[in-house]
Amino acid sequence: MTPQLDNQFYYLDNFHRVLDWIGSRYPDLLTDEERAFLDRFPTLPRPSRALLVRMVMRKGALFRASKLNYAEIGCAVEASRALVATGWVEDDPEITLDELFALLTKAEVAAVFGLPAQLRGARKPEQLEALRADFADARAFSAWCKDLPERALRVAAQALCDRLRLIFFGNFHQDWTEIVLSDLGIYKFEQVEFSAASRAFRCRRDIDYFLALHQCRERFANGEDIGSVLRDVPPPVPDNEWLGGRREKLMFAIAQHYEKLHDWTNAHDAYRNCSYPGARARAVRVLEKAGRYAEAHELLAAAQQAPESDTERQHLARIAPRLASRLGHARVRARRPGVDRIDLKLPMPAEAWWVEGVVRDHLTRDDAPVYYVENTLINALFGLLCWRAIFSAIPGAFFHPFHRAPADLYGADFHARREREFAHCFGQLETGEYRATILANFAGKHGIQSPFLAWDYLSEELLAMALDCIPALHLRRSFERILADVKSNRTGFPDLIRFWPAEKRYQMIEVKGPGDRLQDNQLRWIEYCATHGMPVSVCYLQWE
Repeated sequence: MTPQLDNQFYYLDNFHRVLDWIGSRYPDLLTDEERAFLDRFPTLPRPSRALLVRMVMRKGALFRASKLNYAEIGCAVEASRALVATGWVEDDPEITLDELFALLTKAEVAAVFGLPAQLRGARKPEQLEALRADFADARAFSAWCKDLPERALRVAAQALCDRLRLIFFGNFHQDWTEIVLSDLGIYKFEQVEFSAASRAFRCRRDIDYFLALHQCRERFANGEDIGSVLRDVPPPVPDNEWLGGRREKLMFAIAQHYEKLHDWTNAHDAYRNCSYPGARARAVRVLEKAGRYAEAHELLAAAQQAPESDTERQHLARIAPRLASRLGHARVRARRPGVDRIDLKLPMPAEAWWVEGVVRDHLTRDDAPVYYVENTLINALFGLLCWRAIFSAIPGAFFHPFHRAPADLYGADFHARREREFAHCFGQLETGEYRATILANFAGKHGIQSPFLAWDYLSEELLAMALDCIPALHLRRSFERILADVKSNRTGFPDLIRFWPAEKRYQMIEVKGPGDRLQDNQLRWIEYCATHGMPVSVCYLQWE
């Protein structure tokens, strides 16, 4: 059952909190329009303010007044009058035929247009296409629906409110519901004591740059001509790594698009001028696909001298033998450490099943329980031990109360900026204090949002057994690898873990069903574990 709040205007109070936060922390970054909104909004009648927030929080910008039915607001038409006077809501707006169809039911469409019998039974998309040629022009809602006792309202301040949401959250993937869910207790966030100077954006240029880049991303995602999008992508920003990273991510996606089209020239140019992780390896691959083997080999050799990550090293190692063969060079095959293999042949279950669960149930014993953990257990142990380091008040890492993770989590200097804090956490692995810290944080921080915790998959029993059976040195090796590349190395862990509590030892097991194969990130973790003496096996399951 969803929790309820006693205050019917909780969402309006939250909106005011956001506006107050923006007004106090970003006054120098706001446009005249944004300042005017912050000044005038609190002066409107409460039903009018509540209606605007309700509309802004809903999907779309066009509404039938009868559908804006909220007991605490009362009549939506009456509440909208003050909003219309400000220009933030448009009464009886001009709308297109497509917009009209989105508002009306099928029966209302038939009545408004007096559809003949053969069209009344058609689907709405078919009715729309049949009418499109004769009703190409937009007109007021009341002109479309002369006999319908209804009003239409459009939010004209949607873009303005979206900008304010961006300034507050620093992104567009969080929305107003984050605050509501926090009030309801569904989401809990770590409260970080950061200074008033800690802000998502340092200057207005950063906001405008973000908006321009977001618009290009939306146009690209919607399939607009790629050349047109590229012309509008803003130039690189040398003094803002965060915004620069967003730009490079878009450029990488555009390069991938060219590659899918087999446009090798444009794909190579885009990858060559892109610093997003993986771009250099893709540039080598594109040169290979284009038959430019000598250039590909030259770039590959340079990259192998200083690979940007384990991921790139792995991709280059896969390309190198092919290029060597093409150029008549001696082929050098990389040696991989040996990994234990488990082969199982089991009857296919009659009831609902999943491969990892079948293997888990087959292998588990009273004295050697097996758990399905995949990416949850080691990440959780890391996140609980290093909670204080992860949520330390580093400038620019936190700038509102609803962060799941520090804003620079995937930044190249995430570890370096917190080196002292992480060193203190890792030091507990030497002194033995780590067990108490992990269990204390499991109890004290339970349910709080964290990029490393999937609370529903964890129990105190599982954590205690892991701490009993996994040596501190192995935990340290795992944590060091996570920190080396948080984005890539949070995933790829083996599916299962088997414990022998009496012997205080463990074994990680990656499960592969018929026809399944190891993924790149899984191979990297398995090879890393094998190299560092951490017990890992691959189990191949076949059905009898």
